[in-house]
This record gives sequence, structure tokens and C-alpha cells, in this order.
Amino acid sequence: MPVDNSLSEPAHSTLSGVARVLVNAGKLQSRAAEDLVRQAREKKLNFVSAVVGAGAVSPVDLAHTLSTALALPLLDLNAVDPQRLPHNIIDAKLAHQYQVVVLGRRGNRLFIGGADPTDQEVVERIKFATQLQPEWVIVEHDKLNKLLAGSGASASEALEAIAGGDFDFDIAEEDATPKEEAADMTDVEDAPVVRFLQKMLIDAINMRASDLHFEPYEYHYRVRFRVDGELREITQPPIAIKDKLASRIKVISRMDIAEKRVPQDGRMKLKFGAKAIDFRVSTLPTLFGEKIVIRILDPSSAKLGIEALGYEKIEKERLLACIQRPYGMVLVTGPTGSGKTVSLYTCLNILNQPGVNISTVEDPAEINLPGVNQVNVNDKAGLTFSAALKSFLRQDPDVIMVGEIRDLETADIAIKAAQTGHMVMSTLHTNDAPTTLTRLLNMGVAPFNIASSVLLITAQRLARRLCENCKAPAEYPRDALLRAGFAEVELDGSWKPYRAVGCSSCNNGYRGRVGLYQVMPVTEAIQRIILSEGTAMDIAAQARAEGVRDLRQSGLVKVKAGVTTLEEVLAATNE
Repeated sequence: MPVDNSLSEPAHSTLSGVARVLVNAGKLQSRAAEDLVRQAREKKLNFVSAVVGAGAVSPVDLAHTLSTALALPLLDLNAVDPQRLPHNIIDAKLAHQYQVVVLGRRGNRLFIGGADPTDQEVVERIKFATQLQPEWVIVEHDKLNKLLAGSGASASEALEAIAGGDFDFDIAEEDATPKEEAADMTDVEDAPVVRFLQKMLIDAINMRASDLHFEPYEYHYRVRFRVDGELREITQPPIAIKDKLASRIKVISRMDIAEKRVPQDGRMKLKFGAKAIDFRVSTLPTLFGEKIVIRILDPSSAKLGIEALGYEKIEKERLLACIQRPYGMVLVTGPTGSGKTVSLYTCLNILNQPGVNISTVEDPAEINLPGVNQVNVNDKAGLTFSAALKSFLRQDPDVIMVGEIRDLETADIAIKAAQTGHMVMSTLHTNDAPTTLTRLLNMGVAPFNIASSVLLITAQRLARRLCENCKAPAEYPRDALLRAGFAEVELDGSWKPYRAVGCSSCNNGYRGRVGLYQVMPVTEAIQRIILSEGTAMDIAAQARAEGVRDLRQSGLVKVKAGVTTLEEVLAATNE
């Protein structure tokens, strides 16, 4: 496709091509661009080499700027296997001379990767030499040089080593005849999208991401991963792939690919090495296309054991004592993304024995646990939380898990089940353990029913865990530690806090997350407060008197142990 270089800017009339694009984009000042043009001319270099060599603009920034300004596709050459590129269209000498790499051919169209798509002389020479119509794909200058030098890394080999699969990435089949090309055009055009999706999923798993976000906007498309609770932008693929990528995800998630007007939910599975990982997929129509979020559901997370979740010894003993009771209710509370489901499934995994009948109802079931009867809510069909609970009581259950108590009817049935010889576990969205009891009262549950059924409430948050390889001692003012919640007697110099540093094996000094827990048993004293319809403040005061740590205190214990930083605890518990 020809590139329009007529970017009209009278102030930059002495500049052309890449220089003008960079000035218009605010990446270079006019004077600096003119100096670099002169230096390139004197040293007989192309302008891109001069800019990158001088460190004025990084290769990544340059490639993204050109792709956006000229509306050309951007390709990461690390995702290209050099062995699969066509080598018989342009010889190596010409490729080095023109600073391009041939990526593929379709009919009379020749896809060439280069760092300077404004060089029309190169286009005309390639067109004359090959009798094909060149079309530019933007690539990064440094990666192009490595590839031309024969040292480009093979993404196929890397992916194959990671996942045991034969993945590759090419633009098109080189030698397809026009007839074959017409018949197989859909497969050829979709192949890069298929491989791109495979690479994104594998990268997300390797980075220990919990979610992938595919987000279309008016002029660009971006992919973000949530790693250790933080969203990070990973790449900006060409906006032209948004519809094909959405269709590909819908097909393998068993959604309706023709329906783009309403949200949809689906699931898919990827074999990753020796294990299979489930993905929960959600689509949402936005102004400029369908946003897709993929949640990674690793079944092994429920089998890590309660020690891996970060419970302190006393908290773990309280929780294990309650879930081993023959009947009653255990509630886990916290905001979305605080790890409630993993905590509940860890408890279910402990109880999952041949002699125990366990049933769960969720919206939807996130983790597949063999030996557990799992039911998905289906409101359209009438299968609500309350309807499933009523059915469970006729299925001779020992343990019932309700994904979330949302209304009075579900709460009433769950409490009656807990009172009639069943262990019931569920979640609510409240800030801490004491407010959970008042939330049930506000929903309309009778105080007597709450006091007689609820055994224990766990409130939780997730904080990023410090990387053991690079964490370093930190110095905090004594006043800051006292304001955070440390007692004067704790600042005796017997321990030291740590700070995040960052290394090649972590994410800015953090690797993984750890739970902060408030584990509050409902004792007789708390039952009396409930029966007298006391406030959450009354319950919290009684819990403190009984030695129950609140979320902030639980986090400070992790700071003393060097597990996380004070900043993380303050952010996670800043109500």
C-alpha cells in the first residue's frame, strides 16, 4: 500500500519522511530533527539509523509512532521464525541494502517489514526487482538488524519449548496459486490471529497473569494483562484484527459469533505442558467493538494448601476448626478480586473426601474440582441461587457452597440449611468481618437465625508479595510506622521492614500475592451482641477484645515478617 508522506506542516517544510512524523508526534524538536538529518547525510546513514544511534528515540517508541501516524500494521520480529520466511524473493544483499525483510506473499502483494516506511525509493526498487506490489509492515529497527544479521530469535522454538506445541507466525503462504488462494483466503488471513491469540495466552500464563483484556478504541487496539493485581499494557496490535480476534475467541469459547449487540459469557481450555488450564471469557459491546476479558482459572490453585494462602497459625487453626464442624455457616467476605473463591475452594478441597457429598452453585463455576457437584446459575432458565439451594437440600448434601448471598431468599435458605445439619459456605461483599453480620441484618435475616447459624467470618484482601531474590531493607520514619498501626513496643529493633527493588525474575520487586485475613469466630459474646441488634462497631470492639486481628494488623504482621511492604499493606487496607 502506498504511504502518503504529505504531512502538511509549514514549520517543518525542510523535513520529510520519518523526521516530519517524529516532529509532528512531539518525539523530536524541529532543530534536533534537522541536526539528525544533517548527521545522517554526512555519515551516509539512513535517518532511522541516525535517530536510534543517537538515542533520540527508542526503536520501540519509533515503531509505535510510525505505526500510529501512518496507519500501518506493527509486527514484533521476536514472534517471527526466520527459518519460515521466504528467502528466494529478494536476495540477502538487497535486503541488507534496503534494510527490509520479506515477510510473505499473497498473490501479487509482497509484505515487507522495515523501520522506515516513508522511503518510497525502496518501494519502487523492490517493485521493479520483484514485479510485485510491496506493502509495508512496521518493525523495530534493532530487531530488524538482528534478523538481517542472522541472529534473530525464533519465537516458534521458544513457544515449542514452553508449551510442547508447534507454533509459528507467518504472514501468508508464499507459493499459493490464485485459485488455491481464493479458496483458502479465510484460513490464510486468520492464521496470524490464531497464532497471536496463542502467544498472548501463553505469555499470560508465563507471567502469572490472572486476566487478559482485549480492548478496542477508535484509533488503536490494546492488550493488557493483570499481573499481581495490576493492569499492564502488553502490546498494541493493528486495530484491523479486532473483529477476527473476537470471532476466534468466540468460536473456541462456544459463543454466538453473529451476536455483537449483547454481552456473552463462555469458557475455553488450553493444554499447557502437562496440565490443562481453563479460561472464563466475557464479551462486552463498546463504542468501537467488543471488549473481551479472559480470566485464567488454574485448578491447581485450589490444591496449593491453606499454608500457601498466607494464613497465620492462629487464623488457620480457627478456620480449620470451623469447617470441620458437622453443620453451621462459614462466610468469606471482601471486594471482587480479593481471592474469596480460592479460599473457599481450598476449604472444599480439604473436605473433599470419598465419604462427603459436596455441592456448589456459582455464577459461574470458576474452578473445576473433581469429586464436587458443581452447578452454574442460569437465571433465564430459572436456575437461581435460591432454586439450586432448594434442590441441593433434596440431594442428601453434607457440604454446600453458595457462590454469593445476594438476596434475602438465598440467605434464608442457606441459614436454614446450616441449622438443619449441613455445613454451608458462601461469600458476601463487605469491608470486614463485623460489618458482614450487620449486612445480613439489613437484608432482613432474623438476629436469632444469624446468631445460631454463623460460625465464623473471614474478611480478606490480597497484597503483592516481595520478591525473595531482590528485596532490600527499608528505612521508615518512626512516626510513619506508628501512624500505620504499629504499637510502640513493636518498634524494638528486633525486625526490619523491606522494600521492593526489582530484578529479572519479578514484577517491579514483587512476585505473586499473599492474603491478609481477619478471621472472626462468632463467639457467645458476639452472639449476644447480634441478638441485642448491636452495631458493627460493637462487634468489632468485642472481636478485638478476643484477640481477633483486623485487616490492617494482619498486614502489619506480614510487614514484620518481610513478606510484603508497608506501602502494599496501606494500599490494600485503606478503607
